[in-house]
Amino acid sequence: MNKTVEVLPNVSALVKRALELILSNVETAISERGQFTIALSGGSTPKPLYEAIATQNLPWDKIHVFWGDERYVPPDHPDSNELMARRAWLDQVAIPAANIHAIPTLSANPEVDAAKYNQHLQTFFNSGSGEFPGLDVVLLGIGDDAHTASLFPHTAALKVRDRLITVGNKDDNPRITFTYPLINAARNVIFLVAGATKRPALAQIFAPVADDFTYPSRLIRPQGELYWLLDAAAGLELNS
Repeated sequence: MNKTVEVLPNVSALVKRALELILSNVETAISERGQFTIALSGGSTPKPLYEAIATQNLPWDKIHVFWGDERYVPPDHPDSNELMARRAWLDQVAIPAANIHAIPTLSANPEVDAAKYNQHLQTFFNSGSGEFPGLDVVLLGIGDDAHTASLFPHTAALKVRDRLITVGNKDDNPRITFTYPLINAARNVIFLVAGATKRPALAQIFAPVADDFTYPSRLIRPQGELYWLLDAAAGLELNS
């Protein structure tokens, strides 16, 4: 793992830097493997990044979009990560519908839908049981509690090591999420973190010693590149 921490002046600069990294990886991935795969995160911080990607002239037929986690709500629900990404980016470009790999949330059983998405990824990447395919880019954020994706402190999802997808839990509300071994198989993991409220979590995530199950973002140690992009408010107390 190569870890890079960059503190940018503001959210606009953070988005610009994230866009640069993504565009570079799009070019490399398509040149080397013929396609680019990315897993999106939810929340407010990546929305301007998605809007920026939508303005680019890219080979959309070679780009495949996944989600690192999803709230267990219908895809047209205001809280849906899929809906946010579609409005900000995917509905604005000529990406084939088959290249949008949304997390299913409509079976009324999150375990069933998690298994469906697990199978979908195995089929797409032609990976066998126990194998973790490497996406080109996984975008992540963190919560004030140091969770990432839907991997929350002291929840069962943190102990799942034999599947790509599992059910996360936030205040007894199920979510579907990448497992941390799948995230760690990525070629590039990019954290986007903004705001002063994230400083206490970052202090624990970057501490030499702390409990991984209390601060789940510590479990993200990808085999590829790890980028922490922070705005000045979030990164004020860090020596990058």
